[in-house]
Amino acid sequence: MNILQINSSARRVHQGQGSYSTRLADELVAGLRASDADSQLQLLDLGQQQLPELDEATLQALFTPAEQRSAEQAARVAQDMALIEQLRGVDTLVLAVPMINFGIPAQLKHWIDAVAKAGVTFRYTANGPEGLLGGKKVYVVLTRGGIYRDQPSDTMVPYLKTVLGFLGMSDISFIYAEGLNMGPEAEARGLAQAREQIAALLQTEPLPA
Repeated sequence: MNILQINSSARRVHQGQGSYSTRLADELVAGLRASDADSQLQLLDLGQQQLPELDEATLQALFTPAEQRSAEQAARVAQDMALIEQLRGVDTLVLAVPMINFGIPAQLKHWIDAVAKAGVTFRYTANGPEGLLGGKKVYVVLTRGGIYRDQPSDTMVPYLKTVLGFLGMSDISFIYAEGLNMGPEAEARGLAQAREQIAALLQTEPLPA
């Protein structure tokens, strides 16, 4: 099993404190690796490794033929391609995603913008779009201060299902830690429920081939 863990919280984990999403993703990955002695892990911390936004200069680089790109444009495109190759090389993706203002963190959106490339990670066909990153198992650890699961206010799950599915990744399991800002009892309950979901997934889901 080759795992790519992407942390998108701006908060670090220090001495067991800090980002809930990162801590829960760490626990999930530890469980996955415990069942596969030969597993390999790559870690991308978007809170520490800031990715550039999709701005006009980036669009110009992407739409300039490779042989006509400046050195700066070539370097910018190469940065995105390195992220794509990293994603292509794994069979398991773990996303640690806190809710920020009812959506995903900007850091994670920058990563999505980097890896979603027409003709590279998806293509348009006569039958509609086709994702080119199939065959991966995706785990998404969601942490939220309130309760949003299955509510109209939850924009994260529909968005992530859509964009990951568009790239060909439709085998997605969501882990929910909610109510984390609703007092100590709700926080403890939300974390316990998330850990129960992780334990259940580790017991029931087969490892990637």
